[in-house]
Amino acid sequence: MTEQLKSFIAGQWRDASGPEYTTEYPHDGSIVARLNAATAADVDEAVQAAEKARHQPAWAKLKHHERAGILYRIATGIRERAEELAQLQRLDNGKPIKECRALVASAAGTFQFFAAAAETWEDTITPSRGDFVSMSVNEPLGVVGAITPWNSPIASEAQKLAPALAAGCAMVFKPAEITPRMALELAKICQQAGVPDGIVSVLPGKGSIVGDALVKHPLIKRIAFTGGTTVGMGIQRLAAEKLMPTSLELGGKSPTIVMPDADLDHAVAGVLYGIFSSSGESCIAGSRAFVHESLYDEFKRRLLEGVKKLRVGDPSREDTQMGPLVNLGHRASVEKYVQLGRDEGGTVLCGGERPTGGYFDGGSYYLPTIFEGLPNSARMCQEEIFGPVLALLPWKDEDDLIAQCNDNMFGLASGIWTRDFKNAWRIGRALQTGTVWVNTYKVFSISTPFSGVKMSGYGQEKGRLGILEYTSQKSFYFGLNEAPMPWANS
Repeated sequence: MTEQLKSFIAGQWRDASGPEYTTEYPHDGSIVARLNAATAADVDEAVQAAEKARHQPAWAKLKHHERAGILYRIATGIRERAEELAQLQRLDNGKPIKECRALVASAAGTFQFFAAAAETWEDTITPSRGDFVSMSVNEPLGVVGAITPWNSPIASEAQKLAPALAAGCAMVFKPAEITPRMALELAKICQQAGVPDGIVSVLPGKGSIVGDALVKHPLIKRIAFTGGTTVGMGIQRLAAEKLMPTSLELGGKSPTIVMPDADLDHAVAGVLYGIFSSSGESCIAGSRAFVHESLYDEFKRRLLEGVKKLRVGDPSREDTQMGPLVNLGHRASVEKYVQLGRDEGGTVLCGGERPTGGYFDGGSYYLPTIFEGLPNSARMCQEEIFGPVLALLPWKDEDDLIAQCNDNMFGLASGIWTRDFKNAWRIGRALQTGTVWVNTYKVFSISTPFSGVKMSGYGQEKGRLGILEYTSQKSFYFGLNEAPMPWANS
């Protein structure tokens, strides 16, 4: 059944002022929602309302523990609707239902964590270096903008909204055009939890219209963005014109390393999960697997056996491991990369095509695909595919291995499979990535910072200090001298 969705603009649920568009269920292409796209005028209305609302006593005068109480209620509201939200996210982007449930639980945990962080926040008395007491405090930046992706909406949106509210900011959201529902549902929960009208707005629509208007708006004091590197670079250029801080979580081409002493059962399972969970639609997907030549053939054999057991299909089924890609257009992009890999001389070991028959013919499905025979310099090994495509690369020399892993413009995440933790530490420190997983992959903690290096972006999400991204620092000096400053009387 198709639902008519409203935007949440300046505390009002109403149609945005742009043209109507539809969103589709990737499983079968059916239309699941209709809504109006937002415009630059809607952005201005939302931002102006947010600027006014953040100065009102109902928000500005709240103490840290009072804001924390609101965040705790948001966490509770998410948990009370957990199954409903998971099913709605499944319809939004086609993720398997078990994964959707995990993302909803993660979002609730994010609000709970930042509620605790807000409640226990401390300003700092700094060591005195004179006849004064010095103090550092952090104040909310003001109205901030968030631009979020389609692959993990509710988790990504929570990781931006929770610290922003904890800091005392107001936030205007631009969710991905094709997956707007989670941000809208989150706005409902915020409203019910007592967030004052105007503090949160959600404006679905095109990035070239809504996103640009948000970044350029003079009252927006910060942008938090998760998405592609090219778009992130454009945001940074616009932000530079107004000296506005940003945090950019961008693309990845993450290497996973299988050392000679690796436990193959663990390594095979981890590599499969790292690239094929979420159908590979993940910035941290382990899309380059460097396997030591001494166990390459055995690892490949086990990996291909594991792929055969993966359950690709209807995301509503409890046993599905891989659902469809987000839409037909994105599948076409993945297919172009697979053809590029063939043109570059790579051999397809499995997959490399669409599944056929039944509902597969109407959805945007693609089979898990593994290549070998490509050098690390090949485009398919250098560029982010954002799909279920893995490149297998044998290695022999450790120095060359590290050089190849780092020979990429991205630096988001990496994985190491080994029994020797001294080797893991040494290699992990040499890898140019923001996260290193050892004998595991794609596990997260909201208490642990997450960021990238190189063209994977910068700025911190998660971690207690993630609140600082939404604050400005101010220093105080309280003079203790009994006599007037000597300079005036010298």
